[in-house]
Formats: sequence, C-alpha cells, structure tokens
Amino acid sequence: MNGSKPPLDEVRFLTVAEVAEIMRVSKMTVYRMVHSGVLPAIRVGRSYRVPERAVHDYLREAFVEAG
Repeated sequence: MNGSKPPLDEVRFLTVAEVAEIMRVSKMTVYRMVHSGVLPAIRVGRSYRVPERAVHDYLREAFVEAG
C-alpha cells in the first residue's frame, strides 16, 4: 500500500461544478484541465469526478509557482 495515497474509501470525489467553484473558474476550464491531464479524474457515466486532494495539491503547487 502506498503511504502517500489514502485508502479509496477515504477519497472524496468532487463534481466538475464543485471544482470550478473551489478554484473560481468556469466548468469549461476544469474540463480542459481534466482532458489535458493537469487534474486527474475518473469518469462516472457521462460525467467526471475529481479527487478533492488533487484539487488542493494543484492549488498548492500553483500558489508556490506564482511566488
């Protein structure tokens, strides 16, 4: 078991709309990030779910890169 990843039953998945709200961007921006591989996601039917931790990790890294 990988120590850096929580067990799957502890992973909270967010909808594209929730990610867009957290990041203060449009849903289309989130879709672009998912399709380009910037944000990991799983597909559930016709929609996507993004692990909450991935959003926080992305924002933390983006904040550091911005200075």
